[in-house]
Amino acid sequence: MSQLNDIALVAQVVVFNNTRAFDQLVKKYQSAVRRFFLNQTYGDGALSDDLAQETFIKAYTHIASFKNLSNFSTWLYRIAYNVFYDYIRTQKETADLDAREIDNHHCTEQQNIGQQMDIYQALKILKEVEKTCISLFYMEDVSIDKIATITGMPAGTVKSHLSRAKDKMANYLKQNGYDGK
Repeated sequence: MSQLNDIALVAQVVVFNNTRAFDQLVKKYQSAVRRFFLNQTYGDGALSDDLAQETFIKAYTHIASFKNLSNFSTWLYRIAYNVFYDYIRTQKETADLDAREIDNHHCTEQQNIGQQMDIYQALKILKEVEKTCISLFYMEDVSIDKIATITGMPAGTVKSHLSRAKDKMANYLKQNGYDGK
């Protein structure tokens, strides 16, 4: 039923340029998209809001390209995924080594002064693609098949990234005082 409602809203936007219909889609998915970005940006709320806004702008401007080959949410996550990786690419082009060293030193200092370990710290040890798979699967409850569609990777590759990411996070958390209980 939800998918039919999404399709009806998309049709209203495309055919009648109904911005209120798009507003309903934004209201329905904004929390999930923002949460996805919060996980990707280690809790940076302002950046997450900016990326989510960019995602919805791109979704609105390209909504006519939605072909209903997947759920609207899968299509939207694909846009969010692309927005995030575009952001990462621009950061890699502009970031210098000194800034990364300062960030790493700052993270180490926080751990050394005994700040409480959280999930964002554990996510930092993952490769970007592993972090994306973990975030979508465990935090957004997206199926492996849908993650494969979103990322453009085969389902087996998604499973491999999930497995590696879980192992890395488990080891990291164990090394930092979590005993698995």
